Amino acid sequence: MKEVLEYLKSCGTFYLATDENGQPHVRPFGAVCEFEGKLYIVTNNQKNVYRQMKAIGKVEIWGMHKGTWIRVEGEVKEDTRREARVAMMDDNKAALSSMYTVDDNLMTVFCFEHGTATIYSFTAEPKIIKL
Repeated sequence: MKEVLEYLKSCGTFYLATDENGQPHVRPFGAVCEFEGKLYIVTNNQKNVYRQMKAIGKVEIWGMHKGTWIRVEGEVKEDTRREARVAMMDDNKAALSSMYTVDDNLMTVFCFEHGTATIYSFTAEPKIIKL
């Protein structure tokens, strides 16, 4: 899991795909953290992406770094605990502090309950990592 976390951080921006009524939606994300051994992402609970993740629960992340790329697919679940939001803020203060506070009732985090990350390149076999 640490390798997946570090890879996504090295991307800077990665892309999250969700579904709504059979229509895919992709948007840029940039904050990720590990909390209690799980991979976490963050969003605003007023956005469509939040509603899509709550309704479907399946997402896919894609990012690229130094000629390789990663695909993380799996099921996410909202974690409403303050401790999870604190972990996200502590690990991404520079990126998040201008948008959120831990107790603003907007910042929400999702963790991957189940998932697989695959790191690809043109020169090596894919590396598969279970989350």
